[in-house]
Amino acid sequence: MKNLIIVTIFAFITCIAHAEELKIGIVDVNKILKDAPQTLSANKKLEKEFSSRTSKLKEKVTALQSDEKKYQKESLTMSDDQREKAEKSLQQRRIEIQRNERELREDMDFRRREEIGDLQEKVNATIDKIAQDEKYDLILYNGIAFASTKVDITEQIIKALGGGSSPKKDEPTKSKKDAKE
Repeated sequence: MKNLIIVTIFAFITCIAHAEELKIGIVDVNKILKDAPQTLSANKKLEKEFSSRTSKLKEKVTALQSDEKKYQKESLTMSDDQREKAEKSLQQRRIEIQRNERELREDMDFRRREEIGDLQEKVNATIDKIAQDEKYDLILYNGIAFASTKVDITEQIIKALGGGSSPKKDEPTKSKKDAKE
């Protein structure tokens, strides 16, 4: 039994020694999502899309704050009925503003996820193209704890997407945290 294990290990090592060298690449998705030119254009697009709603909400908040200050000054001279009515009105406006803020945030998050999804599709297509063109055997892009710059092709992907600089081979090795999509 011991001889069988030794023979198996020896055969495995021999096969590895005679096998072609694998070409492996690593991609840092977080860096791509941060540095890709499509990210900048998507952020500008979202900012433009939601700018009017954001400014209207800011105006409402400013008006509410002004009315709250006015109420604090005038509340001492108001009757109980007037004070109660003013407090109720201010509270309803606060609730309305909070609801508007929540809706705006949800809409922005939804659109941001859509834009990131579109970018991820482009990234995947770019990775596939580079893998085929340069004959990679394996490209990893999620859950990488460590990767040498020799196998990190992130800059190449960003460049293929239309931005960034060329890969720097002389950089020291670096650690990578798990990338989240």
